[in-house]
Amino acid sequence: MKTTATKPGGKPQVKRAPAKLPGVVRIIGGQYKRSKLPVANKPGLRPTPDRVRETLFNWLGRDLTGWRCVDVFAGTGALGFEAASRGAKEVLLCEQDAGLVAQLKALQLKLQANMVQIERGDGVSVLRRQAPASQQLVLLDPPFDSPLFDPALKAAAAVVADSGYVYLEAPQAWTDETLAPYGLQVHRSGKAGAVHFHLLQRMGAQADTP
Repeated sequence: MKTTATKPGGKPQVKRAPAKLPGVVRIIGGQYKRSKLPVANKPGLRPTPDRVRETLFNWLGRDLTGWRCVDVFAGTGALGFEAASRGAKEVLLCEQDAGLVAQLKALQLKLQANMVQIERGDGVSVLRRQAPASQQLVLLDPPFDSPLFDPALKAAAAVVADSGYVYLEAPQAWTDETLAPYGLQVHRSGKAGAVHFHLLQRMGAQADTP
């Protein structure tokens, strides 16, 4: 959608209307399938698209029974609640924005998702507090214009289990070469629009998913 304005001197100027976020996203699989998650109009909030989440959890084998997961930049909670819906034993959602934290807690209560814990605070700091090699899945979807990729990947590499995975969304593709300093490697990757998404493992880890 475009709008028009007139510059001084009478020359029309074309302006693009800002892209609108979806009002809700839905959990796409598991016990909470079709449950709605509200999407607040917040700067930098960019919920993972349904198609990308479906691809990710197909890569992971769909059933996460018994897994421990941490969603470091939770936002709407779409990734973390998707993991909970598919059987994860523990899911920790980290978010700094007080309004988004309130939404996450309301959704947790509505779904009676007792395996989900919600913590307000800096996601990287929360991640650093987790025990080494304690997480089967670390979900990283930081704001694209932030400097958080480096510290988040360093922290994720320390807490992910040897057989676990780190999921990363980014504005550019990450390769084995760029991930090597973190001790991580690409297991699978894809692209949807301007979003590059990656499933990472520790270097030398053997894939055990389809």
